[in-house]
Amino acid sequence: MFKLIIPLLLCVVLFFQSCSEKAEQGMRVERGDFVQTITETGELEAVNAKTFVMPRFGRYWYEMKIIGLLEHGSVVEAGDSLIQFDPSEIKKFIIDRETELETQKANLEKTYVEIENRKSDIRSTLQSEQAAFDLKKLEVEQYKFESEKVRDVKELEFEQAKIRLDKAKTRAMYQEIIAENQLQIQQIRVKRIDNQVKDAYEIIPDLTIRTPIPGIFQIATKRRSHEMLQLGDEVRMGRQLGSVPDLTWMKVNTMVDETDFLKVYPGQPVKVRLDAMPDVVFDGKITYMSKLCRLKDREGSQKVFDLEVKLNVSDERLKPGMTVSCEFICADLEDVVQAPLECVDFNEGRSFVYLKRSGKTIKQEVQTGAANNTHVVIEGNVEPGQRLIPLNQLNQEPEE
Repeated sequence: MFKLIIPLLLCVVLFFQSCSEKAEQGMRVERGDFVQTITETGELEAVNAKTFVMPRFGRYWYEMKIIGLLEHGSVVEAGDSLIQFDPSEIKKFIIDRETELETQKANLEKTYVEIENRKSDIRSTLQSEQAAFDLKKLEVEQYKFESEKVRDVKELEFEQAKIRLDKAKTRAMYQEIIAENQLQIQQIRVKRIDNQVKDAYEIIPDLTIRTPIPGIFQIATKRRSHEMLQLGDEVRMGRQLGSVPDLTWMKVNTMVDETDFLKVYPGQPVKVRLDAMPDVVFDGKITYMSKLCRLKDREGSQKVFDLEVKLNVSDERLKPGMTVSCEFICADLEDVVQAPLECVDFNEGRSFVYLKRSGKTIKQEVQTGAANNTHVVIEGNVEPGQRLIPLNQLNQEPEE
């Protein structure tokens, strides 16, 4: 039994010694390539998406009933129908207006006849008054050698005939204007009803909502119950009906902390990973940066800037709403001196590392640059390969 324990203890000692040696070997000043990144979470969204909102159909229809609805999540192509509204109210309107249109057209024909009859009467009255005027004018000429008393009577009769003729002409002018206005009113009435009928016929094809782009059909939810729309629902003008995102190209809606805002820029490369497939990397770039800062949430005080990242590749595995992580490449340096973060002491604006030389601990000031999750770029009186002491392993007063 004792013979079995001794080899086991030796193996344990060798194992810890090996781990210690590897840890010491890893804590050294290094020279090589360096990458600084910022990682944030985000959500996928289609670059090209069409949202459908209940329109206003003509002047009279603010609310329509759904009688046809494509299944949620269906794959659609451009031109496919998504939603069908009930056309019965519009068809009833068309029948009523067509009946009224026939009545008004008949009234228009009647107006034409009445105006012609009125014009004929006016012409007859004018001819009669003109004849009376001409007769009195001749009488004035005929009796010009008669006594003054007779001439005065004839002159008076002539003036009366002239007044009657002028009145007849004025009445004729006014009657013509009235007749023209009546005709225009009736023509406008007929045209208005005719346009209503034409507009109603043009609305019927619009009752079928079609998608102009391919993608996946998503049914909108109701405001109060948060249930999806269904057959038989009455939908008012302005309500959202659904959307079709085109899955060919995707983007990520994400954000960056205000302290990191100056580290990102439009066109900056980004590594995108799906939470469902963290080992698969999709390349992208920043295409939009908000100019205003906002609170990340109502409860906290953290402020962020919104970003959009467009993916450079099209992949069927990318779906709207999926959660992703975005790794922003802030610095990509070649052949620089760097040290592990746990070996750098940041103290009141100055930075120090602790070197191991001839069994002694030396405190050395350095200048730091870009940093990532594991290392920081340093400059100063240090050389690649020098051993560093992690801050949590300092067990003696360092020597300057």
